[in-house]
Amino acid sequence: MRLLISFAALFLSVMLLQLSSGGVGPLDVLSGLKLDFTKQEIGLLGSAHFLGFFIGCWWAPRLMGSVGHSRAFAAFTAAGAIGLMSHMLVVDPYAWALMRVASGMCVAGCYTVIEAWLQAKVTNASRGRTMGVYRIVDMTGSMAAQMMISFLEPAHFISYNLLAIICCAALFPLTLTTVRQPETPASPRLRPSLARDRSPLAAAAVLVAALSSASFRMVGPVYGTEVGLTNEQIAYFLTAFVFGGALAQYPVGWIADKYDRRWVLIWLSIAAIASSALTIFAAGLGTLGIMLTAGLFGLTTFPIYSVAAAHAHDFASDDERVELSAALMFYFALGAIAAPYAASLLIDSFGPKALFVMMAVGHMLLVIFGLSRMRIRPSPVDRTRYTYAPRTSFIIGRLTGRSRSRGDK
Repeated sequence: MRLLISFAALFLSVMLLQLSSGGVGPLDVLSGLKLDFTKQEIGLLGSAHFLGFFIGCWWAPRLMGSVGHSRAFAAFTAAGAIGLMSHMLVVDPYAWALMRVASGMCVAGCYTVIEAWLQAKVTNASRGRTMGVYRIVDMTGSMAAQMMISFLEPAHFISYNLLAIICCAALFPLTLTTVRQPETPASPRLRPSLARDRSPLAAAAVLVAALSSASFRMVGPVYGTEVGLTNEQIAYFLTAFVFGGALAQYPVGWIADKYDRRWVLIWLSIAAIASSALTIFAAGLGTLGIMLTAGLFGLTTFPIYSVAAAHAHDFASDDERVELSAALMFYFALGAIAAPYAASLLIDSFGPKALFVMMAVGHMLLVIFGLSRMRIRPSPVDRTRYTYAPRTSFIIGRLTGRSRSRGDK
C-alpha cells in the first residue's frame, strides 16, 4: 500500500493526461463538422494524432536519456498544451493536423516517462498490484475523457483551453513529487521484423486491432452524427465502447490462458463481425440499441491486441520481450495512422455504415489468415500468461515482461 501511495502522483498524471488527450479526439471531430471540414480532413486529424504518437514513442526514451525524466515530461506536456491552445487561433484542417501530431507526441512521450518511472520503482512482488491499479486508472481516465464532449462546446476556444489547462495540470503531480528520479533506462531497439518472425498472426491481429480501435474512437463521432445522435449521446456511444473493452479483459484473459490463442483470436474476430452487423442494423432501432451494440463492439475488439501480444510472446525468449512489445506497438501505430483517414473516405463515399463494413472486412481477413496459420504450425505447449497490454509506449514491455515469464506462471 505504501508503494502504491508513492505512485499516486504518477497515477494522477495519467488520469489528467487521459482527460486532455482523450477528449481532444472526439472534440476535434465535432468541431470539424461544425466548421464544415470535409470528412477526409476530419479523418486526417485522427491519423495525424497517431503519427505524433509513433514519433513520441520513438523519441521519448532518447530525450529522457538526454535531459532526464521530469524535463522530458515537461517538454512533451508543453507540446500537447500548445497544440490544444492553438486550435482556435488557426482554424484550418491542415494546421489542426500538425497540432494533433503535437498532441500525439505528448501522450506517447508522457506515458513513456511514467512507465519508465514505474519500471524503475516497482518490484517483482508488487508488479501485479501496481499494474492492476495502473490499468484501472488508465481505463477510468479513458472513459471519463469520452464523456467530456457531452459538455464541451465544439469549435469554441474555452473548450480547447480547458483541455490545455488539464494537460498542464498533469505537470504538477510528477514534477513536484519528492520521489527521487530514477535512472534512465536504455531505449529498446525497434525491430518490426521480430514480431513478424515470431508470429505473423499476432502482427496481423495487432493491425486489425488498430483498424477497429483507431477508426471507432477517431471517426466514431462522424458515424454518430450521421445516424442522428446528439453530442451527449455520442459521448455515451464512445464510452460504451471503452467500457465494453474493459469488461472483456478478465474473461477473455481466462479463456486465452485455457485454450489455443489462435482460436480465441478467430472467435473474437467472428464476434466482431457479428457486432459490426448488429451496429449497422441497430442504427434504426433507437439510441439504446446503438449504445448496446457499441459496448458489444468494444467487448469483442478491445482484447484482440492483448491476446495477440500473448500469442507472440509464446514464441519469444525472455530477453526478446521488451523489443517484441515495441515491435507490436509499431504495427499498431501503422494501422492506427492509416485507419481513420481510410474510414473517413469510405463514410464520405458510401455513408456511415461503411465504417463498420470496413472493420468487419478487416476481421474477416484476420479469420482467414488465422485459419491458414493453424495449418502451418501447432500451438506451443509451454505458453506465457495472458497480460493486459496497454498501447501506451515502446517500453511497456519492461513493465509486462516479468509477468509473461514462463517461470512466473
